[in-house]
Amino acid sequence: MKQRKVNPRFVICVRNQDCDDLQLGKVYQVLPDSAAARDGYFRIVDDSQEDYLYPARMFVAITLPLAAKRALGIPRSLAAT
Repeated sequence: MKQRKVNPRFVICVRNQDCDDLQLGKVYQVLPDSAAARDGYFRIVDDSQEDYLYPARMFVAITLPLAAKRALGIPRSLAAT
């Protein structure tokens, strides 16, 4: 079975009420979760280094330049996309 290539997505936190594990203005990676997305949530790797669901309205989606993706440790095979 051929593995599907998934592009990492990133967001900036713009609201963090009652969320001790999110920092305003910080960039977070969004993990693929189509069920969560349909319900208006993002699966985020937060400051606890665990992934949790957060309302999408707490974030603004961003596109990172290639150099930023590499600095964040995104594998070369994914960073170019």
